[in-house]
Amino acid sequence: MQKPTQFIAMIAAVAVLAAASALAQKPQTQVVKGKVAAVEGSTVVVDQAKGGQAKVKLNDKAVIMTVGRASLAEVAVGAFIGVGAMPQADGSQKAIRVMIFPEMQRGTGEGHYPWTTPGSVPNSTMTNATVDTTVESLDGQVLTVKYKGGTQKIIIGKDAQILSNIPGGMADLKPGVAITVPAAQLNDDGTFQTSRVNIGRGDYVP
Repeated sequence: MQKPTQFIAMIAAVAVLAAASALAQKPQTQVVKGKVAAVEGSTVVVDQAKGGQAKVKLNDKAVIMTVGRASLAEVAVGAFIGVGAMPQADGSQKAIRVMIFPEMQRGTGEGHYPWTTPGSVPNSTMTNATVDTTVESLDGQVLTVKYKGGTQKIIIGKDAQILSNIPGGMADLKPGVAITVPAAQLNDDGTFQTSRVNIGRGDYVP
């Protein structure tokens, strides 16, 4: 008869092996960033910013989003936005970057939490919410935004970067266009596949 300690050790070992197996089976993803070199059917050839080429196959119904500069006038009541900001002493948030989402992305990442994605600033916050009110002040445009469970006061100064996502299509994937694949799944043959790409509008690099 096994001793209790032996039985517990055996269970722990099985759990470790199961966790390792799950990690091994989890698809590896990475960011692919650069410029479109060519489009071959549903595969985009990317000249990577870090050097070398990458082939990225778009999955069926992959989302192609164009990202570019927008105006403060587009940050209107009812808009769903994402605001990367720095917390202020009075509890408000001073905007660093404002992203205006299209209707199809309403509700994406809704809430208020630390901003930790690439391009973020240390100790900054991210608030994805709907604009409830907006007024002008000496500090800039002041918004009240609402999300499930709370509200935030957002100050948008002249130095804030304002961008918008606009749905695009295969016709927007032209040679020379800046592209970022935020979650490219690495295949065994060294190619990638994805369900989402961001491409720059105008001179903006996503």
